[in-house]
Amino acid sequence: MRNAMIILGFLLWCCLLVLCWPLAILAAMLLPVVWLLALPFRMLGLVVEALFALIRTLLFIPARVLGYRRKSA
Repeated sequence: MRNAMIILGFLLWCCLLVLCWPLAILAAMLLPVVWLLALPFRMLGLVVEALFALIRTLLFIPARVLGYRRKSA
């Protein structure tokens, strides 16, 4: 899925390059800056996701001790 998004983004950038090359060059130059600005939010998302996984695990410990298992699909 991630590879498809990368290819789609590249194809969109190529279309932008054909239609308006100064804007495409500006977008290519600003991409690393946007990535660096988004990095702390991505890290925060990972921390929050890990925290929820920890809470879920702690809440389901009694069920695991009592022998509850999910039914397989």
